[in-house]
Amino acid sequence: MRIVYCGTPVDAVPPLRALVAAGHDVTLVLTQPDRRRGRRAEPTPSPVRAASEELGLPVHAPDRAGAETDAVRATGAELGVVVAYGQLLPPALLDALPLGFVNLHFSLLPRWRGAAPVERAMLAGDAETGVCVMRLDAGLDTGPVYACERTAIRAEETAGELRARLVELGTELLVATLPEVGRRDPEAQVGEPTHAAKLEVDEFRLDPTRRAEELARLVRAGNPRPGAWGTVDGRRLKVLRAHPETAGPEVVPGVIDPDARLGTRAGVLVLDEVQPEGKAAMSGVAWRRGVTIPDLAMDPT
Repeated sequence: MRIVYCGTPVDAVPPLRALVAAGHDVTLVLTQPDRRRGRRAEPTPSPVRAASEELGLPVHAPDRAGAETDAVRATGAELGVVVAYGQLLPPALLDALPLGFVNLHFSLLPRWRGAAPVERAMLAGDAETGVCVMRLDAGLDTGPVYACERTAIRAEETAGELRARLVELGTELLVATLPEVGRRDPEAQVGEPTHAAKLEVDEFRLDPTRRAEELARLVRAGNPRPGAWGTVDGRRLKVLRAHPETAGPEVVPGVIDPDARLGTRAGVLVLDEVQPEGKAAMSGVAWRRGVTIPDLAMDPT
């Protein structure tokens, strides 16, 4: 099948490679423009652009996807495939190819439509999530679905680890589903929609007036980005890994004991791995034992 591919981050690279390996003719790749990855860094290409150039595929990086409508139509492709592109495609572009566009989405639609479905599922305490291949329409992840695959959210995995599993699962589903596009109609989404809003740094601040179980989910969902954090002795402490403890000595809410156990409104949050401001990541115990303040506390929000 002749395909136009739209994607940007590293998560969109395995599906692109798999489509090429499966024998599909990728006639054009659209990705986001080159960005600075640090304050002083030079603009660098997206992971999808780098992979496309390695594969010898033509790639465009427009500021607005709609500007490529004529170029997409001129490829003679039958279908567009979108994986984490980062822009909504305007109706004129969606109509530019005979079979339209399909999207690989990292949730069980209609639950968690939007920008951060993996993290929102984890924050909400969902027991499972999955991937769907859907037909794009003018709405935000509202199109009908060709196929879905479910998976349990494991007890201690981070959002990054879950996303890596979903990319693998979704890549296989995408390759298996693509031959069905055009042969059968997708089915309308069924259920109560929820919105996966963009993640904000402030919502990942650890507030010891919340329950330890909630804070543990916050830490998992924030790893690797944007990161759960708290303010301790006037400095920011990023918490990379933590787990709730249901047994053991209690700790006063807000206090971090010598074993890096944070007291909360209900239960204790064990800080397994942390990154103090301006320093490398280390175990929570190593960090806490290097701080001489006896009643060390995490500031509430």
